[in-house]
Order: sequence, then C-alpha cells, then structure tokens
Amino acid sequence: MTNLTMPAARHFGWALKPNDSVYFNIHERPNGQFIVVLNHALLRGVWAEMIHWWFLNFTRLSVRLPDTPGYEGHEVPAYLLWHPQDHLSAELSGHTARDGSPQRGTKIHIREAMQYEEHGWAYPVDTKLQVHYVGADGWAMGKTLPVFGLVMMLRIHYRDAYEGDVHLGTHYHYEIVIGTSANNPLARFVNKRLSSEFGPEFFAAWQRHNVIEVGTFENFLPVLFAQREDLSNLTYSRPQDPAPKGAQQGHDRVLFDARVKGFASATDAYAFQAFDQPSFL
Repeated sequence: MTNLTMPAARHFGWALKPNDSVYFNIHERPNGQFIVVLNHALLRGVWAEMIHWWFLNFTRLSVRLPDTPGYEGHEVPAYLLWHPQDHLSAELSGHTARDGSPQRGTKIHIREAMQYEEHGWAYPVDTKLQVHYVGADGWAMGKTLPVFGLVMMLRIHYRDAYEGDVHLGTHYHYEIVIGTSANNPLARFVNKRLSSEFGPEFFAAWQRHNVIEVGTFENFLPVLFAQREDLSNLTYSRPQDPAPKGAQQGHDRVLFDARVKGFASATDAYAFQAFDQPSFL
C-alpha cells in the first residue's frame, strides 16, 4: 500500500507504441538474481543529443500545457510529459554539478507506478537511487546495501542510427540487474526479498510502462529541445505533436540476443553490464 496520490492522466492524443515494438527478456540466475534486457525500436525524429539533454534537465523542468484536457494553461513538472499515466515525481538530492544537473553520486528520488491505469498502485516505485553514469551515450542509476554492495543497477544506452548520411532515429537499449551476485543462503534470501518488490511480475508491468515512456520521446522531446534556450518558458501544445506513424520493432536483434546470452553466461552480471563505462553501442 502507499499514501501517494497520482495526478490525473494527461490525454495528449498520442498513439502509444505497442509491446511488440521492442525485444524484451527476463533471465533469472540460480541465486535469485535476475536481469532484464529491453531493446527499443528506433526513436524517429529524436537525436541522442536530445536524450542526453533530457537526462541532464528533466527533474528541474516545468512545462505549460495550454490545451491538454484538465491541465489547460497549468504549469506541471516535465516528468508528467514523459508518461501520460504512470509518472508522479522525480527529484535530485545530494551533490549535483555546478549548473544543478545530475552527476556521478547524485541521488534521484523517483515516484511512479507501473501501468497505473490498469493496476493502480500494485507495482509502485518510491525509491532513491544513486546516479553512476551520465554521458552523451547513456545513463545509469542503482542501489547498494551494506555488506552486499550492488543490489540494483539500471543502465540505459543510446546512440544515433544512420543509413549512409540519413539519420534514422536514436537506438535506445535498456539493461537492469536486480539482486546481489553472491550465491549463499543470505544472498539468496536478500534476492528473494528484492524480487518480492521488484520481481518478474513487476517487470512484466514495467515492460509496458517503459515501451510507452521511451516511445513518447518521439512526441514531445523535439518540441522541448527546440525551446532549450529559455527553460523558464517551456510549452507543449497538442498540435505540435509530430505523431510518427508506422509499425516498428526492436532495432538490433543481433545485439539484443548477444546481450541476453552474455548475461546468461557471465560470472558477475554487474561486471558484464559495465554500467559505469562508456556505451558498447
């Protein structure tokens, strides 16, 4: 149960991407640790530079919604644009860069729910994670426990994809490791406790959440990025929606399969993830 209150859904008129537009896998290891790999369809009309800008700024941006039903003219956290139903808030704390943006060691407090419209608060997130990587090619945040060290790491990779000189979009690849890599009775107990909160059922709901979340970049991010010279006056209007059309699927099946296979055979999932290193894309 939670005492959090979700804001009303935002009806932007977007065509949300379906689950079959991604490659998705959950692999459970013998000690109860498990790994999630998700490879998105190309983000059309979105450049990696835009996503990097978003991660540096999204927690401190506000946006006016002049024609969104129920929000007409209101200024809301930009985080509410990133998902039309599931997002509540995201806040930074601790040591940030001089301009207020996140850096390695910054804490980020995320509040949201997986598939809130269908499940309510059955799969909530109300947790602080530490940022481990901020770069032009990706983002990583995780959690540690005394004695066990790392027990959670989320690593996002992105890069521009081209065909010759033509920009096709941004390739966005996501990997998550949940649980300690140790394999002893206490470690298995800790992993079981973690999976009771962030287990395969949670991540089945998370898949739909993340397909929507990342897919919406196509709808709003180019519009906000174009206004980046004046962050105090951001506006998102529904008529600005570029609304890309057409079926899509995960961008790189060979890479996806290689990463799933690599995690399955890795001795240490966190070492294979290489979360604090430049992207392998």
